[in-house]
Amino acid sequence: MTSAKRVAVIPARGGSKRIPRKNIRDFCGKPMIAWSIEAAMASGCFDRIIVSTDDLEISALAKQLGAEVPFVRPAELSDDYAGTLPVIRHAVDWLLQNGDQIQYACCIYATAPFISPEDIGRGLELIREEDASYAFSVTSYAFPIQRAIRITDRGRVAMFHPEHFSTRSQDLEEAWHDAGQFYWGTAEAWLEERAIFSEGAVPVLLPRHRVQDIDTPEDWTRAEWMFKAIKETKG
Repeated sequence: MTSAKRVAVIPARGGSKRIPRKNIRDFCGKPMIAWSIEAAMASGCFDRIIVSTDDLEISALAKQLGAEVPFVRPAELSDDYAGTLPVIRHAVDWLLQNGDQIQYACCIYATAPFISPEDIGRGLELIREEDASYAFSVTSYAFPIQRAIRITDRGRVAMFHPEHFSTRSQDLEEAWHDAGQFYWGTAEAWLEERAIFSEGAVPVLLPRHRVQDIDTPEDWTRAEWMFKAIKETKG
């Protein structure tokens, strides 16, 4: 029996529709997934780095980049509706069934080029120190969510919380959202599919300029601009 106590699991299915092949499309000079694999390696946190995929091309590239692909992700976990919890549960369960002793598993998204080895390390420290089920990356909203508006069926404007129309921004509670980069979790939490957004989780705070969801072509373009700006600033 091996003793891989900490494992990174990078979900990377092949069927992305809004940005075809986005997990392996070139992003600032490298296949997108390379940034996640390299950050996981550089963090020094993991005994194994695994890519969970249903796609042969992604599998071959992941191995070339130094990750492992020890199983093919089942078809029922590879469609547009497959959630993070069951995908990581499947990976953790497979590893346990095949002789690994998992203490912590970290889900790292394949489309997270802003992820840093240092942040991954901070997540591991927090989940240990706080004895939490999860530790995951979050960032703050740039505008108070209490003053958000919606467009009505008549094409007009309405506030979600009209009682805060005159409230000063500095008097409103700051709100945070999932940064979509990584999620440390105990093996038990993943296997039981415990809710991530809960009292059982601790946040790893990231600055807004290093967070960008990449779900649309517009997101992709914005992310490349941000990424290049950060690289130029670092010199």
